[in-house]
Amino acid sequence: MKRKKLVSRRESLRRLGAGFGSLGMASVIAESGLATAPDLSPLAAKVPHFAPRAKRVIQLFMPGGPSQVDTFDRKPLLEKYAGQRPKLVDRKSLRNTKGGLMPAQFGFKQYGQCGKWVSDIFPKVGECVDDICFVHSMHTDIPEHAGAMNMFNVGHLQASRPSMGSWLVYGLGTENRDLPGFVAMSPRAQPRGGLANWGNSFLPGAYSGCYVNIQQMHPERVLQDLKNKWLPRTQQRRQADLLTKLNQLHLERQQHDQHLESSIQAMEMAFRMQFAVPDAFDTERETQSTLDLYGDTEYAKGCLLARRLVERGVRMVQVSHSIDHYDIAWDTGHGDVKGGHKALADACDQGIAALLKDLKQRGMLEDTLVLWGGEFGRAATSEGQKGRDHDHYGFTVWMAGGGVKPGFSYGATDQFGLTAVENRVHVHDLHATVLHLMGLDHEKLTYRYSGRDFRLTDVHGKVVHDIIA
Repeated sequence: MKRKKLVSRRESLRRLGAGFGSLGMASVIAESGLATAPDLSPLAAKVPHFAPRAKRVIQLFMPGGPSQVDTFDRKPLLEKYAGQRPKLVDRKSLRNTKGGLMPAQFGFKQYGQCGKWVSDIFPKVGECVDDICFVHSMHTDIPEHAGAMNMFNVGHLQASRPSMGSWLVYGLGTENRDLPGFVAMSPRAQPRGGLANWGNSFLPGAYSGCYVNIQQMHPERVLQDLKNKWLPRTQQRRQADLLTKLNQLHLERQQHDQHLESSIQAMEMAFRMQFAVPDAFDTERETQSTLDLYGDTEYAKGCLLARRLVERGVRMVQVSHSIDHYDIAWDTGHGDVKGGHKALADACDQGIAALLKDLKQRGMLEDTLVLWGGEFGRAATSEGQKGRDHDHYGFTVWMAGGGVKPGFSYGATDQFGLTAVENRVHVHDLHATVLHLMGLDHEKLTYRYSGRDFRLTDVHGKVVHDIIA
């Protein structure tokens, strides 16, 4: 039997030294970024289809249907023909309306170098018109809240499709993996349809939005059950890694299980969020001048949080407006458009304007797209003595920053504000344009499910190039 040759102490040190040198070299290469393992996380930042104008989206959602003729679409002839249904009105425009024409319930003033007319209930937003692009020719498919809200946030009348925010995170990933790619917020009540407005549907669970009730403003309580009270971070990390390994083994045996895959990603995200969320939601870190700029309404706090989140790399933030636990706040226009709209505008005007000014001051407005609007508008005719019914034939949304033309108005409704008649823009067109500004081709951003390729714009949508700067 041949005896093994023993390794001398000198040889052992030589071999170990070479090994340590390799480890040191690997560390240097890794730190220099010369050799980096590919990030296989579904939330890893992805390359867009083409150079984007915007990197992030803040959606200021006004569920319930703000009245265009009482906010941003001034129609002086409503006063002249008050109470009438004149022949010069397109009869098609008057269907689904109940009374005669009703004048705007508020005065209008001109603002900015562009001379834009804005209602007296939005004086702070009026100060920002030179940074805003108004689209007055929006229209949608149905005058009912649930279906119209699905169309506005999901791109379909049924709540069975991924939300716009989920599509954006699917297409672009996120720039901060310690926070969700998509955060939806509202004070008190969720917008009608709840999860559908920020859900992922058939997209992988990593792309789902995360909902936060901003009434609970304490940084430790904005998300329930986020903190582990019994284990330190190191032990939580070990437990999370072990659970991930076990679940991955099970996932490999199952071939593909979307629910299990989503659970794995959710647990990993929850672990990271418990340390990142309190920091992101701690508005006490802001200067007093910034807090004064936004004001103290719940919606204003949501606007401030939106800025803090996109500043930290969150891809999209949706801030829905609700009041007194009412999920379609702007629908108070049925019974009292004047009182209801005044109260709602008072609650959000300063915060919205502060958001635009704050983003601009920080140099973020140019690559942050801010989108304001509801699922439809309200009729220029009366309902009862003080109200207005729904109007999906023509309404207004506006955008700011993110590559749109500032101080610009696009499209028009008829002379009474009933129907979009000039450069009509469907919600599918709006979605196509938002994706385009983010560097995504809405026809190429698809996901294979149930035997076909789905997309946010379904089989519709045209980019509105005329509003792009």
